Amino acid sequence: MIKKLLLASAATALLTGAASAADLPRRAAPPPVFTPVPVFTWTGAYFGINAGYAFDASSRSTGSSFGVPFPYAAPGTVATFRDRSQDGFSGGAQIGYNYQFTPGSGVVIGIEADAQYLDFGRNRNNAFISGAVAPGYYVTDPRGLSSLDYFGTVRGRLGYAFDRTLVYGTGGFAYGSGSSDRSFGGYAGNDSFRTGYAVGGGIEYALPTDSFLNFFRSSAVTLKVEGLYVNLDHNNRNQGAFVINAANNFPVVYSGVGRRSDEFAVVRAGLNYKFGSY
Repeated sequence: MIKKLLLASAATALLTGAASAADLPRRAAPPPVFTPVPVFTWTGAYFGINAGYAFDASSRSTGSSFGVPFPYAAPGTVATFRDRSQDGFSGGAQIGYNYQFTPGSGVVIGIEADAQYLDFGRNRNNAFISGAVAPGYYVTDPRGLSSLDYFGTVRGRLGYAFDRTLVYGTGGFAYGSGSSDRSFGGYAGNDSFRTGYAVGGGIEYALPTDSFLNFFRSSAVTLKVEGLYVNLDHNNRNQGAFVINAANNFPVVYSGVGRRSDEFAVVRAGLNYKFGSY
């Protein structure tokens, strides 16, 4: 009898303990870890390449014909230059730095420098001669754009970012030059280097970091389309048409006829690799 009572008491105690344990509050599971998605910013240095098309934007010309004086030509000889438009391929590279005041959307300022090859020389203007140029002389037209082999700029940029899309304006210093033999009939004494300014604008879009174009593991790859107007009138001693002594490539006569300003426009697409903040 006593044994049965002890067993019954033990069973009751076990049941009571189990019921009490069931009433205890359960330990709460830890909250999920929240990883914020990084907000894109245009802040950082970048470098890239570009390619496009450049075309003549000259706004004036002083004429297309002039009389070649005796004894460098027969009396009445006239040289006429074709005022055809000059255009061609442009391509090069750029490097720069942007700073965005507020990540996501906000104002972006920056600076960029670029160097570009130009293919204007293939469309050099040649003269049509009515009459006869004396033996040992020829007439050439070294008007600005036909002489340019390359140009470059150093520009500021100011824009507004809509997350990964940046719309901007740009402007600053520009320079350009060409080979003296093609520019001035071999006359190296004339200054083929010229300076001026460039203005323009564009739109740029940042691809995801894991883009297949991200060969350099940069923080972003960006694509841009840009237009520039370049004026290189400053420091330009490029006269008009020359009569050249073929023996020493020295000009014996020059004329203001045919001179026009060195103005051109460039439309180009570019690819940049940005490094720095995401």
